[in-house]
Amino acid sequence: MLTFVTRLTLVCAVLSLSQVGFAQEPQTLPLPAHIVVVMEENHSFSDIIGSSQAPYINSLAAEGALFTESFAITHPSEPNYLAIFSGSTQGVTDDSCPHTFSTATLESELLAAKKTFTGYSEGLPQAGSMVCTSGEYARKHVPWTNFSKDSPTDNQPFTSFPTDFSQLPLVSFVIPNLLDDMHDGTIQQGDIWLQTNLSVYASWAMTNNSVLIITWDEDDGSESNQIPTIFVGEQVKPGKYSEKITHYNVLRTIEQAYKLKHLGASASAKPIKDIWKK
Repeated sequence: MLTFVTRLTLVCAVLSLSQVGFAQEPQTLPLPAHIVVVMEENHSFSDIIGSSQAPYINSLAAEGALFTESFAITHPSEPNYLAIFSGSTQGVTDDSCPHTFSTATLESELLAAKKTFTGYSEGLPQAGSMVCTSGEYARKHVPWTNFSKDSPTDNQPFTSFPTDFSQLPLVSFVIPNLLDDMHDGTIQQGDIWLQTNLSVYASWAMTNNSVLIITWDEDDGSESNQIPTIFVGEQVKPGKYSEKITHYNVLRTIEQAYKLKHLGASASAKPIKDIWKK
């Protein structure tokens, strides 16, 4: 039988270990100078991670935080874009266009806090365009076009993405076109587009307190909507992370970093805290 002293010693040891673990978890999130979110399309986790068709994306997964239990919200595409941007699917169950909602979004919350946002879409015919389709551009993948509180001037073609990354807004979304986001094009095509267009930013983010987030709207129906999600940046600890996250956790993390209000379902989603160096 354990003596009182032995039991007390064991309790103290357990408390000591729990306090160490607690101290290792950041109490606040880092404050990135810039966050760029790239949305890809319609592929499951195992389609991308480990695929020889996606060498660049897999290099980012090795350099950053790879979530092995990341899930989209629903099917098809459009409600997932609405979810990550507004904390709700807004009742949308298809890929219809156009829509107009009056609720708040990540953009309107940033603007209300005197912070900046821009959405960059490949193939958008002109800044502020509200067209549903144009060539390989699809508005259904561009959620900020659907909210009356958001600014049309923040709806920009990808050709406006700055080469001087210090000029980026605080938060950006990048939407490749239907060929380059893997919706109609191949995994390899999407991987090459990402490397061609965002590898310089990814490298810059590693030394300039910035973050690149790459995620998918939904899977291809093969893995219960499990998708790849990758965070890369100077303050990101490389590794594989197994906690279950969704688009709402990603949104909550951005909100938490910049001390914004929590939109819709993001209010009950936990911010991602364990991937940060400090």
